[in-house]
Amino acid sequence: MKENDLKSAQDEQDARLRERALLARAVPGDRLMLADATLLAALDGSRVLTSNERQALSASPLTLRRFRQLSLERQASARLPQAANDPVWSGSSGMLRAASSATALESLATDDGCWTLHFLPQGEGWQVILSLSAEAPFAARLLREHVMVRVIDGGGAIVLQGRLDSDGECECGWPFATPPARHFQMYGAGFAVEPVTP
Repeated sequence: MKENDLKSAQDEQDARLRERALLARAVPGDRLMLADATLLAALDGSRVLTSNERQALSASPLTLRRFRQLSLERQASARLPQAANDPVWSGSSGMLRAASSATALESLATDDGCWTLHFLPQGEGWQVILSLSAEAPFAARLLREHVMVRVIDGGGAIVLQGRLDSDGECECGWPFATPPARHFQMYGAGFAVEPVTP
């Protein structure tokens, strides 16, 4: 292996370690400091972040994680071919809002409004139900194909995985010891619904 290749691999590894350190650090009272519209505009180059916005982004691990999630979704959607008559779905994401965390969590919706997670108390735990909106542009195709989907938290752990039934739902028991609101807060307050590819 050439010296330049080794240096490039080392630089890439250093960058990954720095990214992990930034995203994993805990800041008391951290919250989303920038709106999705601002972050998306920065990603597509239509607007440059101001120095105050850059400072807010670097000081907030939660906002940095959201920025990273939006960037990954943008890259994934750019790679997918899409026919005009066949809406493609590659995933949806959402966030636990501050208001949701103050009371017992009943539901969470993705930012695109296509999916809702419902949390129903059941004995000592909760039942989690994922439901697909009938208004989603890709709903007919997903229901027809009984697609396998999963919900992951901000740390990448699987919250729910299953095949959609004819009503566009799948459900399971809450798999964690901590209550839903607290669990999502511990992992950046984000979640995503994504297709499971065989």
